[in-house]
Order: sequence, then structure tokens, then C-alpha cells
Amino acid sequence: MKIENTKAQMRKGILEYCILQVLSQKERYPSEIIDTLKSAKLIVVEGTLYPLLTRLKNAKLLDYRWEESSSGPPRKYYTITKEGNHFLAELKSTWEELNSAVTQISNK
Repeated sequence: MKIENTKAQMRKGILEYCILQVLSQKERYPSEIIDTLKSAKLIVVEGTLYPLLTRLKNAKLLDYRWEESSSGPPRKYYTITKEGNHFLAELKSTWEELNSAVTQISNK
């Protein structure tokens, strides 16, 4: 068993939560989301982010708007929806329970 596979699965498991959390702070376009995650040492590439954003939008957890850009093509800005905020609250509760459990087990 390769450690990199397990580490990748752990990161994928928390990615939805992190994206929703980032977008709960303010609307952003994809490269801003990537930069925010990267600054937290959670490396995500466009090929991972775009399908996830589409899936979250199709689930009505995100919405987007187009904005013209002075430095290139229009940008798609994503924002969290009311349903997305409710979903995020559930994920946050679950994350806190899991984090507490893992911390407790790790400290024994």
C-alpha cells in the first residue's frame, strides 16, 4: 500500500468542506480558490477543482455570476447559496466530531 494514495484520499475527503468554507467568506473565481487553498498548504489543481465546483453547483450548494475582466476573458465568480451554508454547517459539525475523535485517539 502506498502512503501517497492514502494521503490523497484524505485530502479529497475534506476538499468539499474547505471549498465551501472558503466561499462562505466571500465570492471568488477559481484561481482565487486555488490560491487560498494553496496558502493553507492544501494543493489543488484546476483539473480537480472545476469538476467539484460543477458538482457543487448542480447540487445547488453554489451559484456563480460572470464578470467582465479588463485583463482577459470574463471571469466566473462562485458564491455559496443558502442551501450551501446549511450543508456547510452540517459538514463543519461532522468535521469537529471527527477531528476530536482523531485527536483523542492520537493522544492515547
